[in-house]
Amino acid sequence: MGSSLLATDGYKFSMAEAGWPLRRETFYYSHRKGGQQVMPLDLESYVRSLLPAPTESDYVYLAHNSYEMGAGFKAAIQRKDSLVIRALPRGARFYSREPVFTLTGSSALVSWLEPLLLQLNFRIQVATQALADREALAKALAVLSCEEEKRIVLETLDAVGVKPVPISVDTEGYHARVVAVVRDLVDAVQDPSRIFEVGLRAATCLEQHEIALRACKEAGVMRTSNVYLAQKLGMIPVGTMGHEHVQRYGADEAAFRAIRERRPERSSYLLDTYDTLSSGLPTAFRLIHEEPGAGDSIRFDSGDKKKQYVQAVSRAKEEGIKPVLILEDGLDAQTTREFEALRTQYGWESSKQFYGYGGFIVARTMASPFTRDRVAAVYKLSRTGHQPTMKFGNELAEGKQSIPGVPVVFRRRSGSGPIGLIGQEGEPVPEGYELLSGATPEAAAAIPASGAEEHRVAYTPATQALVTELRHRHFPQGPAHHS
Repeated sequence: MGSSLLATDGYKFSMAEAGWPLRRETFYYSHRKGGQQVMPLDLESYVRSLLPAPTESDYVYLAHNSYEMGAGFKAAIQRKDSLVIRALPRGARFYSREPVFTLTGSSALVSWLEPLLLQLNFRIQVATQALADREALAKALAVLSCEEEKRIVLETLDAVGVKPVPISVDTEGYHARVVAVVRDLVDAVQDPSRIFEVGLRAATCLEQHEIALRACKEAGVMRTSNVYLAQKLGMIPVGTMGHEHVQRYGADEAAFRAIRERRPERSSYLLDTYDTLSSGLPTAFRLIHEEPGAGDSIRFDSGDKKKQYVQAVSRAKEEGIKPVLILEDGLDAQTTREFEALRTQYGWESSKQFYGYGGFIVARTMASPFTRDRVAAVYKLSRTGHQPTMKFGNELAEGKQSIPGVPVVFRRRSGSGPIGLIGQEGEPVPEGYELLSGATPEAAAAIPASGAEEHRVAYTPATQALVTELRHRHFPQGPAHHS
């Protein structure tokens, strides 16, 4: 039957209109941490079951909420038959940073899937724990947030051949915890309209997210990135730009101008795709100077956000501009109060400073420890058209850079070396390795297991060459001093 077209984040629609919805692109899914994990699903079937089934009423709703979609998007979202899925087989073990699967298809379609696909991390964590330690599994799953979460758990345990553990569902308890957290955030900023929720990617399922959003609404927060639930609950859908948009254009200025010049709505400039202070911030300010009354915003998303904030506010005051400031990623009530203190210290208007929260509202309030942050699940653009691309951001030294190209996994079968190699589609299989991406479950099961000391993953020469090329293109004099 498929998913509602609205069951994604609002920024997916704005980026499609400011990008190339029909361009062929590749995204990949990976866990940045968590060690050895197991894939419990046939990913081909699972991904195809999530594909959107758009209706005319969906497009009417989008148009009424600042997301009017053009002919390119509408055609792209229907190109399901051209979607190519390269995935690890059901039952395969994988390691941190390895690409679990890639999707190649029309830009609008493969981008649209991100929030729903990131929810896979919950199933994977349940399966991995089930095969490792039943006692720990029972403890982790003793109390769940909703019936849909329980259904997912039981389905996953059946898939890996593990008997169910005792599970209770405490929806009221989860709802109450979310209400308490959101009220604390509202207390920190003194105005619920300055808060928006972006937790669809942190949720385990849509039912859990609906409970969280009902709690947000009860606490006075009315804005969410989840377009489907915004419609259902009478909330306001929000979102403008993600890292993929900047990667698509290959430079901050081209990306920022596209979002401003191809959409009539206010623009929001995401600063950290390449480097916040040396590229994102000065570029955003140049555009804001061109139309100072447009009400555009800048968004801080990674790195030392306090340092970035101080530099941005100081520079804006010197230059006589007043962009709206948006803070996201890793915020909690304490850091919110700290940023409010900075706002007061620097005399920035409260009406020009907003906060977005995802996992803090949706995931940290879960009784189960199986959150997205626990494994750092990501879904990243790796190729746009024929051009490989990657995110560098402000975390180059911390291993948060993404993988370019069309990545595949080679698993070591014999000899020495890393247990996993991240290569490129079509690259010759290295000696002693087998191609795991796209292999059958039987072939994957035949590859010998390895000891914990061998759980090291590396790039093949082809992947490393792409990384080196892109790094040199964006940092020709070497990486900037990341902040």
